[in-house]
This record gives sequence, C-alpha cells and structure tokens, in this order.
Amino acid sequence: MAVKTLILYALAGSALALLLRKLQMRLQLSRAKHRSLTGHSRMARRLASLVPFYDYDESRFFGSDGAPETVAAARRAGFMRLRTLFAERFKKTAALSGELAGGVSDLEFTARYRVPFQFSAYVRQHLKSGSFLESSSGVTVTDLDGNRLYDLTGSYGVNVFGYGFYKECIERGAERVRGLGPVLGAYHPVTAYNVRRLLQISGLDEISFHMSGTEAVMQAVRLARYHTGRAHLVRFCGAYHGWWGDVQPGVGNPLAARETYTLKDMDEASLRVLRNRRDIACVLVNPLQALHPNAAAPGDSTLVDSGRKAHFDRDAYAAWLRQLREVCSTRGIVLIFDEVFVGFRLKLGGAQEYFGVRADMVTYGKTVAGGLPVGVLCGLAKYMRRFREDRPADICFARGTFNAHPYVMGAMYEFLGRLDSDAVRDLYRDLDGIWNARAASLNDRLAAAQLPVRAANLSSIWTLYYPSPSRYNWMFQYYLRAVGLSLSWVGTGRLIFSLNYTDADFGEVADRILSAAREMQGDGWWWSDAQLTNKSIRRRVLKEMVQARWASTSPMGSINSPRIK
Repeated sequence: MAVKTLILYALAGSALALLLRKLQMRLQLSRAKHRSLTGHSRMARRLASLVPFYDYDESRFFGSDGAPETVAAARRAGFMRLRTLFAERFKKTAALSGELAGGVSDLEFTARYRVPFQFSAYVRQHLKSGSFLESSSGVTVTDLDGNRLYDLTGSYGVNVFGYGFYKECIERGAERVRGLGPVLGAYHPVTAYNVRRLLQISGLDEISFHMSGTEAVMQAVRLARYHTGRAHLVRFCGAYHGWWGDVQPGVGNPLAARETYTLKDMDEASLRVLRNRRDIACVLVNPLQALHPNAAAPGDSTLVDSGRKAHFDRDAYAAWLRQLREVCSTRGIVLIFDEVFVGFRLKLGGAQEYFGVRADMVTYGKTVAGGLPVGVLCGLAKYMRRFREDRPADICFARGTFNAHPYVMGAMYEFLGRLDSDAVRDLYRDLDGIWNARAASLNDRLAAAQLPVRAANLSSIWTLYYPSPSRYNWMFQYYLRAVGLSLSWVGTGRLIFSLNYTDADFGEVADRILSAAREMQGDGWWWSDAQLTNKSIRRRVLKEMVQARWASTSPMGSINSPRIK
C-alpha cells in the first residue's frame, strides 16, 4: 500500500512538474510578444474583422479633427487647388489607370489603401494621378503626360544603381542568352558564373534559384524544418517576409499561422524563448526592421495620427544580431537573413557584411537579377541538401518551372559582373556618411522652417514621420506628387533613393520636399491646439467606429454617426 501511495505521489509530482514547466514556457512566450497588435497576430485578425466601414462626407472630411471652420475652409481650398492641378497635369495617366482599375485587382487594392479608409472615397474621387509611366532616365521617371518626376520609389527596392544600369543589364543579358532562348530545365552557361559569384558574396556553400523573394523564403523555412525536425519558425514583430501565410500571420492572411512565433525584436525575452524551446526550426531576420523595430512596414494608409516613429542605430542592431547568432548556434536553430529588400543596398556583401554577422541561410531578390524577377537562396551545405543518403524516400521537394530562366540568368550575369567595376564601388564609398548627412541636412531645414515633418533613414532607405499630432499627415504624399516627386502607393512611409543620386539631384528633391511642406502647412492641414493629441485622435476614431458599428446593426441608426455604406 505504501509503495502504491509513493508511486501515485511520484506520478502526481511528475505531472505537476510537467504542468509547471508548460506554464513557464507559455509565460516566457507571452513575455516575448510585443504589446502592440502587430505582436499579437490572432488578436489583430479578430479586431480587424470587427472594424466597420464608414467614410466622411465633404464637411467631415475637412474637419475630422475638430478644427475651426476657418481652418476647414483653408483645407478645402487647398484640396480643390490640388484637384485642379492633378486633373490638368495627370490627365492621360489617370485616364488609363481608371480604365484598368476595375479589371486589375492590384490597382483596385492600392487605390483604396493609399490613405486611411475614412478618407479614401473622397480622395479617389478628386485626386487622380495614375499608375502608368512611359520611361525612366537617371534618377527620374516620365509619365504619360510628359511629367518628369524624381523617383523615390526605388522600384520597391530593385533600383539600387540607377535605371540606366538595369536597362543595360537586361539588354546585354538578353544578347548573351539569345541563342538558347526560353529553354527551361537545362542551364545556360552564364549560370555557372552566377553561382560562383553569389556563393562568394554570401560566404555560403550552395544555392537554389526561385522566381520571387517569397518563394526563396518559403524554401529556406522548408529546408530548416526538414533538417532540424522541428516545426516552428520565429519571425519578429512587424517584419515582412513576403505574402506566404506562415510568415504573414496577422491581418491579410485568411488563416491563422499555427506554427509561427512572432516575438519582440531586440529584446532579451525573445532570446530566452529561443534558449528554452525545443520546437524552433529557424529564425527569420529582415534587416530593414532595424529602421523601425517592432513596427510594421510604414504606409500612409495607417497614418491615423502621428504615432509613426523611426530611428536607426547600427551598433545596437549589430549587437542584437550577434546575440541571435550565438543563441541559434548553441540551440541548433537555423538563422536566416531575408535580404530580398536590402541585399546589395547597404554593402557589396549585403547585410551580413554591413552588420558583421554570418547567417546559415540568406535570401536575395529584387535587384540581383539586374532588374528581372528572381529569388535566390544561399545556405550552408548541411541545410541545403534536399534528400537523406540513408533514407532515399525521405526528400524535401522544391522545384519551379521558371527557376534559372536563361534571360534572368543573363541579366544576373551582367549585374554580378559589374559589382567589381570602379563605377559601382565608387557608389559604396562612405555610403552611410553621405546618406546620413543628407537626412540630417533635410531635417535641419525642416526644423528651421518649423515644419512638422522629419526623415529617418537606413542608408538610402527613408521614411518620413510627423512629430506633431495630426489626422492629415497622409495628405503630404499628394503635395509631394504635385511638386514632381514620384512615390509608391504607400506614400511617405517608404522613400527609396537609388545610389546614383548626386548632391545636386538630392538638393533638388530636398527643395521640393520643403516647398510641399510649406504648401501643406499653409493650407491648414497641420493645424493643432492644446487639446489635439495622438491619444485624443485615437479616442475620436474609436468613438466613430463604435458609432458606425452600432448604426450598422441598429434599425434606428444614428443621426450623429459617419455616413455608412
């Protein structure tokens, strides 16, 4: 009897210890999540499904922050001047964009989400600039109406060295492979050089080609899971790694990602999770997050108030990456650098060289194919193997019809060959010093003019933020377009300069930013008083949402609610 009792006590003790261990691990995981919605993907998805649609009529559009009627009138007058300017200057470009808008889902999406949704319908009705361009040259692009605009889109990261550089890569690359043409499966001989150069640059052992950065990341995670026998991946709060569900677990993904941990960037609590859990296959790092740790990729559609902030500390982020490297090495976790966006923009050796930390796998894309679509995965041999010698049926399959397409390989050959040229190496000389000085100079000018706009930068990748509370910061993108600056659909959230911007080119852009900011300030959009704070703005928006939600479910509605559709 005593023996049975002891056994029961032992089993109960073991069960209790196991339970306490699980609770401890769960608590560690909870503490490693960022407190924002970006750090809690499931909650973010639930709340997103509850946000009601409503939009502003004309009177509320210009006074949603409680500004006096004189200010609202100034805003209305400024808006209508912009409307007239856009209608005259972008007539052909806007017409063709409007013609395709109903048939191209990408255009439909980006048009609706350039600004916060409450303002979107009115903006789309009156400010039509379009999405078509006819040509590019140097640091400028030209639209269908002949407007020559300084390019701040960077082609979403493709354009590192200037458009002329990539045109030549594509043209000469096509000449090199023309004899083979679109033959798939076999490799064109230029591929051998591409492999050697990429392995030399990455410092890794093997390579695989894909058709997009998203595909390269998918393969990296799949191989990490295959070789570690573990299921979970770790991504950091706010980081973008493509549109695949497992790396985009929050808003935008119809399904919850069940084998993904989203942890705080640059935080000891996250390192604790990595040290103690046994189910983590890999850690994904997007070095772009160094500019805005734990915040999602900035876009003007989220500028509800002036809460957006950004700051880059190279030493601090390098120290964080060294800590990650140490923990991953100790725990057998695959460290993956996703350099699809920043690759070759920071240094010739990419983020690994820039921060002085080596990864187990690196993904490249965007620029590396000389302007054509590509995804590249480089990795250590022990993680790149897709089969097991002792178990021939146990494989990790991945193959794509257009992987290593001859024309892509031809343009890549030209791109990689030119990295060693004096002209390209000159562009990297004192790169941080040049772009940090440019950002500082612009900020000094904005401060001296008492304009509530500032720039933060990670080398040539910039974001604009707004130090004073406002509901209308998103309007700045339209004033910038009016002075001849080409922005991507995310507006002022991401400005990407190509490295061939001269001091004179940048000086012209800076002058135009100052001019646009003065115009916007003069039109009253940055009005504020003592009662207007970021907190009061958020409370006002929350109240509107509650009213709209109630009005949409109540048969009585509410005469004070925003217009419901």
